[in-house]
Amino acid sequence: MGPISGIRVLEFEAIGPGPFGGMMLADMGADVLLVDRPGNSDLGLKRERWMDVMMRGKRSVTLDMKSPSGAQAAVALAARADAIIEGFRPGVMERLGLGPEVLLARNPRLVYGRMTGWGQDGPLAARAGHDINYIALGGTLHAIGRAGEAPVPPLNLLGDFGGGGMLLAFGISAALLNAQRTGQGQVVDAAMVEGASILAAMFSGFLASKSWSEQRAVNILDGGAPWYDTYETKDGKYVAIGSIEAKFYADLLGRLGLASEVLPKQHERVGWPELRARFSAVFKSKTRDEWCAAFEGSDACFAPVLTFSEARAHPHNVARGAFVEVAGVPQPAPAPRFSRTPGGVARKPPERGEGGREALADWGFAVGEIQELESLGLGLK
Repeated sequence: MGPISGIRVLEFEAIGPGPFGGMMLADMGADVLLVDRPGNSDLGLKRERWMDVMMRGKRSVTLDMKSPSGAQAAVALAARADAIIEGFRPGVMERLGLGPEVLLARNPRLVYGRMTGWGQDGPLAARAGHDINYIALGGTLHAIGRAGEAPVPPLNLLGDFGGGGMLLAFGISAALLNAQRTGQGQVVDAAMVEGASILAAMFSGFLASKSWSEQRAVNILDGGAPWYDTYETKDGKYVAIGSIEAKFYADLLGRLGLASEVLPKQHERVGWPELRARFSAVFKSKTRDEWCAAFEGSDACFAPVLTFSEARAHPHNVARGAFVEVAGVPQPAPAPRFSRTPGGVARKPPERGEGGREALADWGFAVGEIQELESLGLGLK
């Protein structure tokens, strides 16, 4: 199942981007074995496993890597892996005796994936941080928000997930392809500050051509343009429009009943406040569902602003099978899609140690070797 079926990934317990990257790989068919801490995690987020979606598709063993024999067991596991994922601060794995030099010497084809906020080196490498800090330093946070107001954190999507876990999964996949060709593994240094920046690569060109202002909400894509924004409806809900192209903008005016009204031209910025006020008034005259009916079949680039729960029930998402249910938890289906080797969710999130014995057998460990690993402190169920 999945285009990378058969790839073995050893993931060391962490929060946020590392587990997300592991989920992406597991969704695509990788056999992801999670090395959990024994007992309850002290990672700060007390999530029960059944609802921790990023753990889906994985199996688990438990191991105290700070114990005298813990590193020995971890080295043995890494020797059978194609890739590892670790999300500790720089230097932690080295102090545990599990740095790249040690593991690559034992397994030269190993892809060593490292997930951090600031990267493996640089002045901030050892400093703590979260998504909001990384996207702030990368320049993306400044661009998001309303004019005259503070920047608005876009949840933790740009740093942790788009610029973090997804970047890590891409980097590991690229390095695995290279390892298959050359027989040599390598270290993948995925830093969220750089990942958030590369998500905004397009704006580097806009800035160079002086077609983008670094003042918030005065540009086309940041809510500055009245025809690329969200509007409140009569029932207190919202709709989103993105009518950039002239033909789509004409469709928008027609659906709003404004085609014959004398209005400022679309790209005359001096008239944007007037257009915004007019659009706001019109959108407030009907409910969100009424506007959905009015825009049915339209190319005006219109969509209702749905909650997470509402999105699961929208007819388009239902028709596409965009959401699945795993152990009673509705969640996004694996993406992207493949015509010949579709991905999927192999199993529910594991409890600590769940599926570990089966996983070791699948990884080629003999019964005696599994017993030896257990004697080193490896916890299995």
